[in-house]
Amino acid sequence: MKKRMSAACACALRLPTVASAADCSGKTIEFWVPFKEGGGTDTWARALQPFLSEKLPGNPDVIVVNNATGGAIGGSNEFYRRMKPGGEMIFGTTGSVQFPFLLGDKRVRYDYADWTPVLASPVGGVVYLSADSGVKTLDDFAKLKDMDLVFGSQAIATLDLVPLLAFDMLGLDVKSVFGMKSRALTRQSIQRGEVNIDYQTTPTYLEHVTPLVENGEMVPLMSLGALQADGTIGRDPTFPDLPSFPEVYEKVHGKKPSGPAWDSWKAFFTAGYGTQKFIVLPKSTDQDVIDTYNKAMTEIAADPKAQKVLKESLGNYEIIVGKQVVDAMKDATVVPDEAREWITSWLKEKYNFSN
Repeated sequence: MKKRMSAACACALRLPTVASAADCSGKTIEFWVPFKEGGGTDTWARALQPFLSEKLPGNPDVIVVNNATGGAIGGSNEFYRRMKPGGEMIFGTTGSVQFPFLLGDKRVRYDYADWTPVLASPVGGVVYLSADSGVKTLDDFAKLKDMDLVFGSQAIATLDLVPLLAFDMLGLDVKSVFGMKSRALTRQSIQRGEVNIDYQTTPTYLEHVTPLVENGEMVPLMSLGALQADGTIGRDPTFPDLPSFPEVYEKVHGKKPSGPAWDSWKAFFTAGYGTQKFIVLPKSTDQDVIDTYNKAMTEIAADPKAQKVLKESLGNYEIIVGKQVVDAMKDATVVPDEAREWITSWLKEKYNFSN
């Protein structure tokens, strides 16, 4: 059987002396993200966009396609339905795509087993409050116990699961208002005083919330933390002066976090934030195209200019490429059965949620 030639990136192949590489000259690469413009995943994709064009052979046009029809699940399903194996369509996943997959959401039609990752990005998150709360530092945490806290959420089986479980573990009585169309809308809601506690992932926090903190409208409470090389959760390197959630837990309860709730939180934090975002190609993509993308991503990771821009836009995190990216996606899409079962039970009891 003859090997099928790549459809787009490109049908013509270079023939160098060592190994073949897909030539993307004159081509357009669609970089799909299942969210509207302005959110963290969109910011991430647009930060990478010019470097993808620069590093791929032939310098193709790379356009970001925002498909948020039906939310993260709907947009991901649509890419999965329409994806082509030639390299002309790539997809940007995030934790809000991973979590429904992990929790067995019946609406999910995509399967990570059918995708090949070529880049991964850790991302953090920061919980913050309206300055009207009267909370200025973590020393004022006791005030939160007596407050009517309101949090705007897109849906429970998204990245929001991680801060919501953190609030519960800290003993905070937080009313969740579900159905927000985006994290951008929750940010606007806290500015209007409709909610009074929120979190944003690092790219959005840096761009949109930091100015509000600087002018005194908002107060950061904690970062969710960052996955360390030894598997522990430590301070987020983008926010080294902010305590991480495990630190806040220890301060509030007088002991380090442990037990089933902690084990479940850590498993889903690792899946949703440790390596939150991936660029993937259909697994059926020809190996020469996958190799070409891997080479381009490795060059981006090694490019000081790219690293400077990405860290300024996305946070002080190292992108993951090469052989490590496959292991990273495995960590992000597999959680222990006991953690999944505990989370499923908690979601049912706390929010009457079941898939």
